[in-house]
Amino acid sequence: MATRKPTTAAAYRCTECGWTAHKWVGRCGECQQWGTVVESAEQTGILRSVTAVAPGASRAARPITAIDTADTPRRSTGVGEFDRVLGGGLVPGAAILLSGEPGVGKSTLLLEVAAKAAQSGRRVLYASAEESTGQVRLRAERTGALHDSLYLASETDLATILGHVDEVKPDLLIVDSVQTVSSSMSDGMAGHPSQVREVAATLIRTAKDRDLPTIIVGHVTKDGSIAGPRILEHLVDVVCHFEGDRQTSLRFVRALKNRFGPTDEVGCFDMTGAGIAEVPDPSALFLGHGSTEPGTCVAIALEGRRALPVEVQALTITTNAPNPRRIVNGVDSARVAMVLAVLEKKAGIVTSNQDVYVSTVGGVKFTEPAADLAIALAVAGAVRNEAIPKHIAAIGELSLAGEIRPVTQAAQRRTEAARLGYRDLIDSRSSRLRGALDDVRARSKSRPGDDIPRF
Repeated sequence: MATRKPTTAAAYRCTECGWTAHKWVGRCGECQQWGTVVESAEQTGILRSVTAVAPGASRAARPITAIDTADTPRRSTGVGEFDRVLGGGLVPGAAILLSGEPGVGKSTLLLEVAAKAAQSGRRVLYASAEESTGQVRLRAERTGALHDSLYLASETDLATILGHVDEVKPDLLIVDSVQTVSSSMSDGMAGHPSQVREVAATLIRTAKDRDLPTIIVGHVTKDGSIAGPRILEHLVDVVCHFEGDRQTSLRFVRALKNRFGPTDEVGCFDMTGAGIAEVPDPSALFLGHGSTEPGTCVAIALEGRRALPVEVQALTITTNAPNPRRIVNGVDSARVAMVLAVLEKKAGIVTSNQDVYVSTVGGVKFTEPAADLAIALAVAGAVRNEAIPKHIAAIGELSLAGEIRPVTQAAQRRTEAARLGYRDLIDSRSSRLRGALDDVRARSKSRPGDDIPRF
């Protein structure tokens, strides 16, 4: 038995006569002296102890090499892009937290996951605490997510949800959402940090005890972080974020934490009127119509482990304003300002008298340093009124000295560019920005029928 020392409580004591009080006073109540009462401590007599408990045979500690993982195989959700993010599928007993902005499509995605799992012969319990069963049924009819093995319950009480789990005995549990479920074991309204902590802890404990994969939906605050206590993200096994621009139909699922797989995978989806659809090869979504207008350049971005071509467009207009406009969309405004300065200082492309507009196609955000060279070439083409041919792509980071630095995963980017038909790739082999501009001009004069890749 481990015993701690007696705990203490705050008190005040006179240094002259030893008189004590439980609150501070200026003068001693016994000897009437001023300034002799100081803060001290007294023992409460309360002892705390922890008693060791012998674990059972099933919980006995074993060598890690003796633990068999054959009992915990991954199970596909039926949605390949979601499986990619999870690391191959659902692990029995895994607790997954899915967050995202309101209206981005979290419930639609999870209803699709539930329907696919039910079609594969597994029982699924979908506990909706935000919508009625009729509302969910209407959405399921629209998206084609109806199946007899998909059970639906509209409950906001945690105990009732656990009762449904006992009755249905599902192979997958989905709770939408944790902020709208309350437990009688905790004080406060639903959504209070103590309620969120209690509900999440109980669901996770149920998932571990029953080897029941559980997906929990979490709300986000206006700055994009997951609402509720931060401990919620520490308790779960996987944290996924569902993001997308409401102006476009493209959606991304990213893994921010994954105990069973990598965290650099990205799943791509397309939100349509008939539900949400997977996009296994989203390359065509970020390209224009293939025109050779001045001011366009294709770069190879990296979303997780996936290389994607992104078309960067630039437009310049001569202005007499003392402060020319710099309008950007999908790229980092600070990096665009730096690229414009390097263009003018190191390559002689004057932009100080130009309004510059830079944007990406398809609503994708391309903020990594690998976009620097494509932005520079697009702006240079717009200023010179020179078009970059379709077979040229560019990747590279620009330094303030005008040098082109190599980027991460360059080999994978080159492979994707070659697969998509880009025969020429302008990158760090051009050494400097002025050299890259000269290489673009030289390769623009190559024969149109020349299909020899120059990577």
